[in-house]
Amino acid sequence: MATNNFESTYRDIEPTRSDIDAMRGTVVIEFGAPWCPICQGAQAIIADVIREHPDYKHIKIEDGSGRPLGRSFRIKLWPTLVMLKEGKEVARVVRPTTLAEIQQALQ
Repeated sequence: MATNNFESTYRDIEPTRSDIDAMRGTVVIEFGAPWCPICQGAQAIIADVIREHPDYKHIKIEDGSGRPLGRSFRIKLWPTLVMLKEGKEVARVVRPTTLAEIQQALQ
């Protein structure tokens, strides 16, 4: 039975980069902001893809000026999805508009 691994709310307190780097398995970090209309528009497709992968951890981080985690990943536009395996970045999708874009990055 699949679990609901989609985080629907942006975390305003972010983990440290060393915490992220130490994570095992596949992690999808979503950088964005709750007031961002592009982020809001992408939520349905992001949720659909994340729910297809119950073994992946999804972390939704509220990003902004001066936020260290987003700067460490050089985030420029929202939403940006960063895919990690065993703490290493393996793919990235900036401003996804289709399921296929995210699915391809997760493979």
